[in-house]
Amino acid sequence: MVKESRISVLFVCEGNICRSPTAEGILRALVVKAGLTDQISIDSAGTSKYHLGAPPDRRAVREAARRGYDLSTLRARQVAPEDCHYFDYIVAMDGANLSYLRRLCPGIDTLYRLLDFTIEMKEQDIPDPYYGGPRDFERVIDLIEQACRVFFEVLKTRLHAS
Repeated sequence: MVKESRISVLFVCEGNICRSPTAEGILRALVVKAGLTDQISIDSAGTSKYHLGAPPDRRAVREAARRGYDLSTLRARQVAPEDCHYFDYIVAMDGANLSYLRRLCPGIDTLYRLLDFTIEMKEQDIPDPYYGGPRDFERVIDLIEQACRVFFEVLKTRLHAS
């Protein structure tokens, strides 16, 4: 991959079918609404290869669509070592995935947990809703929406500082 001059973000969860594609869809909607698609690129990936090429979980797609986010074109991929040097922000959904990324990307200082960008939230991890029900998916999207709004402000501040 060739590094672009714009800010690049990679969201990471385990399977890349629930949390990370939801975060990708939400942040993408914020970027599109602000007219910043030429300045911020967004992707998502999983630490596992369980669901390679699969669309996001139908429950995540349904909850996202209910709130106006389109995840229909997204497909699961596995995070790769070259991602460590390509993305400006590699944002894990939880501590387990952050630990995996630290092993995959030693010495890289662009690794974060999504909820690290929020100061008013008590949670540190976005819980995995995969084995849960509709309320779990609602809670996850609530957390991701709130965190992505704050993270988007961080990205805009960085753009204005450039």
